[in-house]
Amino acid sequence: MEGLVNMTLRNASAVIEFILLGFADLPNYQGFLFGIFLLIYMSILVGNGLIILITKVNSTLQTPMYFFLRHFSFLEICYTSVIFPRMFKNLLTQKRNISFLACAMQLCFFLILGGTECFLLAVMAYDRYVAICNPLNYPLIMNQKICICLLTGSWISAIPIPIGQTYQIFSLPFCSSKSLNHVFCDMPPLLKLACGDTKVNELYSYAGAFLSAIVPFLMILLSYIKIIATIQKLPSAIGRHKAFSTCSSHLIVVSLFLGSGIISYFLPNSIKPAGVDKILSLLYSIVTPTLNPLIYALRNKDVIVALKKLQPR
Repeated sequence: MEGLVNMTLRNASAVIEFILLGFADLPNYQGFLFGIFLLIYMSILVGNGLIILITKVNSTLQTPMYFFLRHFSFLEICYTSVIFPRMFKNLLTQKRNISFLACAMQLCFFLILGGTECFLLAVMAYDRYVAICNPLNYPLIMNQKICICLLTGSWISAIPIPIGQTYQIFSLPFCSSKSLNHVFCDMPPLLKLACGDTKVNELYSYAGAFLSAIVPFLMILLSYIKIIATIQKLPSAIGRHKAFSTCSSHLIVVSLFLGSGIISYFLPNSIKPAGVDKILSLLYSIVTPTLNPLIYALRNKDVIVALKKLQPR
């Protein structure tokens, strides 16, 4: 991290700041957009905060599945908090500049938290695999020590790659235009501003994204192939429905978050329509954290019961 800071300070002598265009093409709706995004951010904080609270205090939700869900909700809050404060500042003040160092730090933390989410989603899929495919040994395999190790591994695995990606991107020379057609500092729009041939740098970015997103996705896919094969062997339709219902919420979140993220990072810039990065980034960075509490609450009877217990009588 110290090397990243030193590099950005050296390169800042040539590039002082970037301009986050965001929603500059909608000048008459800045106040309206501020209100909408503030409402979304508050719903993310409240919704995910409630999941953290009920999975912590409710005795019936002290299982590995809810342990990982609690930490996933915490990640969602941190993940969006990297983006929203700067977005609010830009919408309120109309000053869209962001310093070179601040942009590098925002990108680095965004990638670290996003990568941690990807690995944690893979861990959650493994948890469902053990619960469905090996239910008798589930308490033994997914004990507290193993859960903590898996959670710690998700964080540790996600840290080195984003630091390297950020260092690689911000060591590039940038052209005269410093305007990012985006709502925050992200890899695809930053690569578009780099001068010269960036094919090698794009390959490095793809490699990093492959390790951070595709590898967890393949782990999730493998887990669900085995889960589906096991569910199909269950004798009763009720048993199959009950087994699959415990996975449906996780599958929806995986599809929204990883699906949009993979498209954004792996679709080459040369064939990517203008503005598509901005739309996809809103999907995986804002829409998914907003829907996460609703997906898990509305599709999970245990969570609904726990929420009802919180209501004053």
